[in-house]
Amino acid sequence: MQPAAIKHRRSVALLHATLPYLIVVAVLLAWELLVRVNGIQPIYLPAPSSILRYLVAMLLDGSLSYHLSITFMRIMAGFLIAAASGILVGVAMGISPLAARIIDPWIAALYPLPKISLIPLLIIWLGTGESYKIVISAVTAFFPVVISTFAAIRQVDPELIKAAKDLGATPHQRQIKVVIPASLPGIFSGLHLGMGVTIIMVVAAEMIGGSSDSGVGYVLVHGGQVMQTEKVCAALIALAVFGAVLTNVQKRLDRLVAPWADEKH
Repeated sequence: MQPAAIKHRRSVALLHATLPYLIVVAVLLAWELLVRVNGIQPIYLPAPSSILRYLVAMLLDGSLSYHLSITFMRIMAGFLIAAASGILVGVAMGISPLAARIIDPWIAALYPLPKISLIPLLIIWLGTGESYKIVISAVTAFFPVVISTFAAIRQVDPELIKAAKDLGATPHQRQIKVVIPASLPGIFSGLHLGMGVTIIMVVAAEMIGGSSDSGVGYVLVHGGQVMQTEKVCAALIALAVFGAVLTNVQKRLDRLVAPWADEKH
């Protein structure tokens, strides 16, 4: 290959790698200029530099890490409950037609129900403490995990199961060594969906019915009440980064647990 062609390919690769970041920088600069040139008051639209100052201040005084850690624990508590129960129910539905017939009507009826509408009922039953936040987190994540697990098991290639049967594998061995591993990509997709909706619902629960002064939802509500738009924006940015980190950690765990499944995503 000619040196000019190699140089061109490297330039294109560099551009592809840096373009997303350049666009982000351009948007932030345009935002900063818009606020400063038009003299927009921070209460309506703070400049990125002002948001950054608030973000740094919250990092330095430890308040941001404290609230994020509380929200993280609530998310993980509910998510782990939903993941364990959702996978078990989804697997049962996938391998047992009877279980599918019994459970499917309940899933079909309850899944479309907006989970945020359960908050008033859960507050009546559980109060506004930690139990309420964990339960709404678990309920929200449960349905995507169940549905994805059930669909993944039903979509396993029948030829794989037939080949295992021809090789003398028992029904139990076929389920454990063929069906479950082949279903992992779909199960992982359900776990990713469950994590996403869990983050949303935990923050919403902290905003709507939080009895404690902790969590990112509390920071958002408190910042809005005292008209600190910069604080609200800083908390939103922190929450977005937090969600992105959780998603990337999930993907890495997926590859660690089942490297073959990553090829099918």
